[in-house]
Amino acid sequence: MATVLSRALKLPGKKSPDLGEYDPLTQADSDESEDDLVLNIQKNGGVKNGKSPPEEVQDPDSDVEVGMTKQRTSESAPEGYPAEAAGSLEQKAAPSLMPYLRTAVFLLTVVISMILVLVCAFLIPCPPRDLHNTWNRNLGQGTGGVLSPLELCDVNSDGLPDILIVFTALMNASVMGVSRPSVTVVALSGMNGSTLWSIQLPEETRSVQCKGLSLGTPAEPTCLVTGTSKFLSLLSASTGKTIWTLNSIHLSDGILAAPAATLPDVDGDGVRDIVVLALKETQPDVFFILVSGKTGTALGGPVKYNINGEGKVIGPQVHITSRGAIYILFGFGNVQAVALRDIFTQARNRDSFPAMLQQEEPEWEKRRSVNLSELIDIYSGGVEFLQMMKTPDTNCSNLLITSKEGLILLQGQDLEPRWTLEMQNISSQPVPGYFSADQTLDFMLQAQTGDGNKKVVVIDGKSGIPVWNQELPWQKQQLDALSVMTLDKKSVFLFWADEAQPVLQSLQPGPRSERPGLHHLYLLHPVFPTVLLDLTNATDKVIASAIGINDLQKDAFHITVTTTSTSEKQPGFLSVSKLGLKWAMMTQGRMVWLKDSTTPKISRGEVRRFLARLKFVDFPHKL
Repeated sequence: MATVLSRALKLPGKKSPDLGEYDPLTQADSDESEDDLVLNIQKNGGVKNGKSPPEEVQDPDSDVEVGMTKQRTSESAPEGYPAEAAGSLEQKAAPSLMPYLRTAVFLLTVVISMILVLVCAFLIPCPPRDLHNTWNRNLGQGTGGVLSPLELCDVNSDGLPDILIVFTALMNASVMGVSRPSVTVVALSGMNGSTLWSIQLPEETRSVQCKGLSLGTPAEPTCLVTGTSKFLSLLSASTGKTIWTLNSIHLSDGILAAPAATLPDVDGDGVRDIVVLALKETQPDVFFILVSGKTGTALGGPVKYNINGEGKVIGPQVHITSRGAIYILFGFGNVQAVALRDIFTQARNRDSFPAMLQQEEPEWEKRRSVNLSELIDIYSGGVEFLQMMKTPDTNCSNLLITSKEGLILLQGQDLEPRWTLEMQNISSQPVPGYFSADQTLDFMLQAQTGDGNKKVVVIDGKSGIPVWNQELPWQKQQLDALSVMTLDKKSVFLFWADEAQPVLQSLQPGPRSERPGLHHLYLLHPVFPTVLLDLTNATDKVIASAIGINDLQKDAFHITVTTTSTSEKQPGFLSVSKLGLKWAMMTQGRMVWLKDSTTPKISRGEVRRFLARLKFVDFPHKL
C-alpha cells in the first residue's frame, strides 16, 4: 500500500533515493515511464480489497520492467492508443451492431405493412353503403300498369337487390310523332334508382323470375321471362342480353298459360331444366313442354292432357316429396298433379328415364283415378292460390290452398289436411311470417267486407285459428301484404289501407299534415299487436309493391309502384319509389292505436327504443 501511494505521490522526474529531490531536466523521460507503470497496474487488476497481490508488486526502481512494458505497448497498440483501449473497442464493436440491426428490421416491417395497407385500400374497394333512404323515379307514361309482379335481384353485384319492372310504355314513332305501345323491361338500381339496363320485348309478360334459377351459365345470374302468348326467353341479369329464346314452333297451336317452373336437371347437362304449361287455342286441352335450361331447346314433344275444371289457372309448380318423387301441380280452379316421370317418358317417347325420376310416392299414387289416369286429384272447388310451404323439420313442403271458401293446409307427404279455415271473399294471397312464438309460419291475408272495407287477418300456422284481425277502409285494387323477418325470428307485416279512424300519435314530436284520400302503408309487429305504425302515404293509385333486404346493414326497404289518376283514355304516369324501413320507422312513423284495445298503452319512447334495435334478414322459407 505504501508503495502504491509513494508512486502516486512521486513527482515526475529522474528517480533519486531522496524523495524530496526533483530534477526538471529528466521530466520528459519520466512521464512515459510513469504512464506505462500505471497501465501495467490497471492490467494486473489494480488494488483489490485495499491490497495489491504480492506477485504483482514490482520494484519501483526496476528499469528493466519499465522498458519491457514500454516495448510491449509500442509493439501491440496502434499509434496514439494504448493496447488495452484498442482491445476494449474491438470487444464492444460487435455487440453494438445488434440494436441497430433490430431497429432496422422493425422499421422495415412497419414500412412494408403500411405499403400493403395503402395498396389494399386503393385496389380493394369497400362495399358500397346504401345512403339513399328514399328515392323516386318517374318512368313516363304507361298503359296497362305493371304487367308482372316486381322482381328484386342484385343484377349489378353491389350487394343490394335491384328492381326489375315490366310495363307498357308509349314510344314515339318516327311517322308524324304517333305514340305506340312497347313492352319494356327496366332494371333499376336499388341504391339510387338509376337505370342499369332496359330492353324491349315482343309481347306482354306474365312473369320475370331471377332468384335461384341456376340456368344457362352457372357463373352468370339470369332471369327467365315468360310471355302471355309464345315468348319464353332467358336473359342475362347483369346486362339484359338474350341468352336463348324458345322456338315458337313448339307453341304453334297453343299459348303459354302460366309462368314457367324450374326442374332438376333431367337431361344430364349439369343445368336445371324448365317445364311450361300451354293452353290449346282451339281445343279445351293443355300440354306440357320440357325445355333445356342450358340451350332453350325442347326436350321432346308436347305432352297433352284434357282440362278437368273451370276457373283460375293454377301452376305449374314443382313438388318434391320426402322420398324424392317429383310431381307437377297445376289446374283450372282445382289442383291436380302429374308425375314428372310420366311427362318425361311421353315427351322423349321412351320407357327409360333418369335415376332421379324413378321414385314414387305411395300416398300420392293412391289418389290416381279409377281408370288409372296419369292425373292425380288433389283438391277441387274454386281454388284461387296454391303455395308451397317449406317446413323446417322435414325436407317436404306442405300445400297451402286458398279458395273462395277459405284456407286449407295439406301435408305434403300424404295430402291429409292439417287444418281448415272458413272465410269468405279472400282477395289476396296469404303472406307467410312469424307472428306467434311457436316458431311455426303464420299467414296474413286480406278479405273484402260488405261495406267496402277490408279485413286484415293473421292466421296461426299450427292450428289455423285467427290470432289477430282488424277492419280498415280500402276501396282500391287489392294488393298482397308483405312480410320481412327480423334477426330474432319475428316477422314484420306491411299492408296498404286508407286512412284509419283511430287517433294517431307520431313517433317524432311536432304536427304532421293530413290530407283526405291518402293511401297509407301500415306496419304490424307481433310484439305490439295493439299498435299499427303508419310509415308513409300516397295519393296516386298503388299498383305494385315489394320488399328488399340490405344484408350488409341488416336493413330493409319497401318498393312502391304508383300511377297517376287519369281518365281511361289518357294513360297515367308510372312512378317507382323506395323507402328505407328503419329510416321511416325512426323519422316519420306514426303510432295508430287500434280500437277496443284493453292492454295499457305503450309509450312512444318505448316503441322507438324497440324499433331502433330491429335488424332485418332475408326470409329463409320461400314459397
